Amino acid sequence: MKTQKRALYTGVAAIVLAAGATTLAIQANESAEPSPPVASAGKAGPAITIYKSPSCGCCQGWVEHLEASGFETRVIDTANVAAIKQTHGVPGELASCHTALIDDLVIEGHVPAGDILAYLENPRFNTLGLSVPGMVQGSPGMETGRKDDYQVVAFRANGQQSVFREHKDY
Repeated sequence: MKTQKRALYTGVAAIVLAAGATTLAIQANESAEPSPPVASAGKAGPAITIYKSPSCGCCQGWVEHLEASGFETRVIDTANVAAIKQTHGVPGELASCHTALIDDLVIEGHVPAGDILAYLENPRFNTLGLSVPGMVQGSPGMETGRKDDYQVVAFRANGQQSVFREHKDY
């Protein structure tokens, strides 16, 4: 089963990366604005379960970002997202407004779909999850017109953390 999922993740990642490269080539002389995520053509992406507050608009924006990138989303509205974070070992300093699960992998906050796919393609040993701590302006779901630099942090159950990806507004 894990081999099938890894093959599925690999196929989805390849489609998303190829489509993104084509889009960038087309847009090279048009605009500095990034293109929206590209949905996979007829293929189901990774299944992800998202726990969020029913009233959070930025969480819904992140869900839409994932869906546009080919993820199969299942949204569970809850008044107690903190309990989900605690159950799945999210460190307090890495917390954000929503928590999601892909099998045993925890995705905390506004992690870009491309970063999730890259991680699934090449997971780090013993990593519990990925996080974009807080609610960073310009991250997926937080498109407000302002773009702040941010990091996607990989974290382990033992508390160790490392930068998985950096996003800078040059």
